[in-house]
Amino acid sequence: MQRARPLPRLKPGVFVGSLVPLVAILWRAADGELGANPIAQALNQLGLVALVFLVAALACTPLKSAFGWTWPIRLRRMLGLFGFFYAVLHVGTYAGLDQALDWHLTKRRFIYVGFTAFVLLMPLAATSTSGALKRLGYARWKRLHRLTYVAPILAVIHFTWRVKKDVREPVAYPVVLAAQLREALSVWRGAGVSP
Repeated sequence: MQRARPLPRLKPGVFVGSLVPLVAILWRAADGELGANPIAQALNQLGLVALVFLVAALACTPLKSAFGWTWPIRLRRMLGLFGFFYAVLHVGTYAGLDQALDWHLTKRRFIYVGFTAFVLLMPLAATSTSGALKRLGYARWKRLHRLTYVAPILAVIHFTWRVKKDVREPVAYPVVLAAQLREALSVWRGAGVSP
């Protein structure tokens, strides 16, 4: 029995679908449907979408291990890059629209944690190409890309501290991340690699 191959339109479909949240936010902003504080609403939605994509990218490997599916692995880089793309929009909205580029020191710890997560995503996005993998070598590239687990954890902390009161939604993400990290640790141990 021949193993089913992923649909040829899978990647283009996921690419187009990944732009839907941005289009929806822009559409609602143009129609004045983002509420009394549209900048804050757009900021929150962009941050949440970024987190969803980062978690989805991490879910690709456990899906392969659990079900033997290979097609999620082909989407992992795209999902991770869309996570970074929405994180750029999130940070850009905060810096450019919310703060009007008026950078100043803040005591709000959730901003520091969120910005640290964003900074960790930068080298991951910059080295996501095959050329970067060749230049770094697989071992160094693999060590660097373990940050894919650190950045979402910090993003979840950022989200939780930002929400403050109703933490029901933020709590769901640590549960998913814990399952993914457990899977990664078991793979590393099986391969004789220390985390």
